[in-house]
Amino acid sequence: MKNVIIGTAGHIDHGKTTLIKALTGRDTDRLREEKERGISIELGFTYFDLPSGRRAGIIDVPGHERFIKNMLAGAGGIDAVILVIAADEGVMPQTREHLNILSLLKVKKGIIALTKKDMVDQEWLEMVIEQIREETADTFLEDAKIIPVSSVNGEGLKELISEVDSVTEIVEEKDSQKVFRLPVDRVFTITGFGTVVTGTLVSGSINEGDRIEIYPRKIETRVRSIQVHEKNVKTAYAGQRVAINIANIKLDEIRRGDILGQSGRMEPTMMLDARLEILKDADKTIDNRDRLRFYHGTSEIMCRVVLLDREELKPGESAFVQLRLEEETACMKGDRFVIRTYSPMLTIGGGTILEPNPPKRKRFRKEVIEELRIKEQGNPAEVVERYLIQNSDKYPERKTIIKAAGNITSELYDKIAAELLENNRIKEFRLGDEVYILHARYLKDVETKLKELLESYHRRNPLKNGISKEELRTKVFEGMKPKLSDLVFGYFETCGIIRLENQYAALSGFKVQFNKQQEHIRDTILREFKKNRFNPPRLSELAAANRLNINQCQEVYIALIEMGELVKLDEDIAFSKDAYSEAVELLRKHIKENGAIQLGQFRDLLGTSRKYAMALLDYFDQNKITKRIGDNRVLF
Repeated sequence: MKNVIIGTAGHIDHGKTTLIKALTGRDTDRLREEKERGISIELGFTYFDLPSGRRAGIIDVPGHERFIKNMLAGAGGIDAVILVIAADEGVMPQTREHLNILSLLKVKKGIIALTKKDMVDQEWLEMVIEQIREETADTFLEDAKIIPVSSVNGEGLKELISEVDSVTEIVEEKDSQKVFRLPVDRVFTITGFGTVVTGTLVSGSINEGDRIEIYPRKIETRVRSIQVHEKNVKTAYAGQRVAINIANIKLDEIRRGDILGQSGRMEPTMMLDARLEILKDADKTIDNRDRLRFYHGTSEIMCRVVLLDREELKPGESAFVQLRLEEETACMKGDRFVIRTYSPMLTIGGGTILEPNPPKRKRFRKEVIEELRIKEQGNPAEVVERYLIQNSDKYPERKTIIKAAGNITSELYDKIAAELLENNRIKEFRLGDEVYILHARYLKDVETKLKELLESYHRRNPLKNGISKEELRTKVFEGMKPKLSDLVFGYFETCGIIRLENQYAALSGFKVQFNKQQEHIRDTILREFKKNRFNPPRLSELAAANRLNINQCQEVYIALIEMGELVKLDEDIAFSKDAYSEAVELLRKHIKENGAIQLGQFRDLLGTSRKYAMALLDYFDQNKITKRIGDNRVLF
């Protein structure tokens, strides 16, 4: 099941903690000072179970400007946000700063909870909603639902929970196959157990007994035990809130800002190459070697920013920089970070780490800028695979991928593709002169969707041999060429996922299941068609003669056609498969011996009526078994 972390955000006293308590029944304020002052100072953590069965972790962040660094420590691991805005005040300074921080950290999904609905009238509420839409325009919350709620009387909470459930369904799942990393946000001791750390597992997984490392301190330790949502577990996965009891580590040997990680996978550093973006509404232009506050994971470190290709960096601009830190940190390529001014402390930008362990860079060097540009794009293999992961649902052709990858030759692409094929990361589908490439991750998603669709179809249609390929194509492969989808369907048939018969698709293990009454009807229909092989009965006559329910007969009759036991020629006429095969053989034999056949000859050959002989010959013409020339039929 997908693991999801929901974070709150918003101005002080807008009701974040009260809302979480109303949703979960738990109070996330744990410090005496927090309860006395009625504000959140530290991060709060809890969870709740959603209607879908998913259990979402919740991080409650403080709203006061003095505690933004604590907010940043919690924001780095969230998948989606509930932006809390009080209806009686509307958007406030920390609302905007929190929204900027979340945008810089590339949070992509969220909901807006308009709290204290019970304190304002409808006209005021509508005015605040209009203000929120203006403030969130051109942000990731531009199209987010705004849900007015009251934590006092419970109004709107049910709708909010439902929307949280919907958002958690579509957030991108964190990768449990990557390197294990957990930025530490709390450290404490428990008598008899020792040191316990908590944090959001941002990537990878961790098992009880694993040897891990504390970064940037380079201290090795062992995982004694793990808790997720207050329950002991053997393994924790990316996207979960985790408490880890670590062995032989004193309280002063680890702190918030450190990272638990897989041993030997990171090196401590005091310099970082990065792409830095300055917010459009920032009040400051960055000058070379400005002293700033750097936030990464749960850490806050002072740094100097070295502008590598310019003298200043203005609001709304971005540039390659080298950040020179005043303390060690540990990070990986692609990590996001936020920067704030030294004093007064204001969020002004953020960016992406391109190189976590670079040499000291000299400014205005073309080769340095080019190196960073390549690192920003990724190496060619990474660029190609990333493009395929993101665009396989657009069914890219080889030439499209080469173009999208930038400065890459056809030869280099073919080398990369060969390696990806060998490692089962991609699949190629040839259609004429074109080669279409789909990533294994996309194909896995399609496999899941196919199984879900077909399982649902089989439950609703137990007597149908399968869904039409055309209908399935429109549900799974929007906009895909029919011939290409046939190739992809063939791939899933080869993998044993589906079974293809004529124009129908079914799960590979599915079989039509008749009940006892339906078995009796089936046997009766097949017996009557076999007995009257070239003069098959009409279904209504068969039902009446055998005292069978016509509607039940119709259901079984259609199932037998889809199973191939009967061959349907038109709306009124069908033959048993054996009679149809025999008619084809008799026809072929006659034409081979005589050169052609006429309707009357074919009628006499089968000992049937003109109606049935004509229906068969028309069907043969349609299916290119025969070709009509005047009154004669010849083999196609």
